[in-house]
Amino acid sequence: MNILSPQRYEARARIAKALSHPTRLMFLDALRHEGELCVCELTKLASIDQSTVSKHLAILRDAGLVSVHKKGSMSYYSVKCDCLEGFFGCIETVLIENARAQQELVSH
Repeated sequence: MNILSPQRYEARARIAKALSHPTRLMFLDALRHEGELCVCELTKLASIDQSTVSKHLAILRDAGLVSVHKKGSMSYYSVKCDCLEGFFGCIETVLIENARAQQELVSH
């Protein structure tokens, strides 16, 4: 068994916490598919105010999941890591398995 240091688990938890909000998951999914989006596009996508969008993006940035660069007065965000496909795939697999288990309970 390979147990890591408590600090490593704390670092993992900070990333997991950044991934634990539906709006942030939506932003990551949109950025994965579109490549790069400005804050204004993400604001429109989420139908929430720009300050809230900026707070969500700051959490993702601080966790190391997205990067930002400016073009004039506009801030553009993109996914910083290529591993999110596996993460989202894992979540979808668990959702499907949970739905199957629920269906089996109802069927019996």
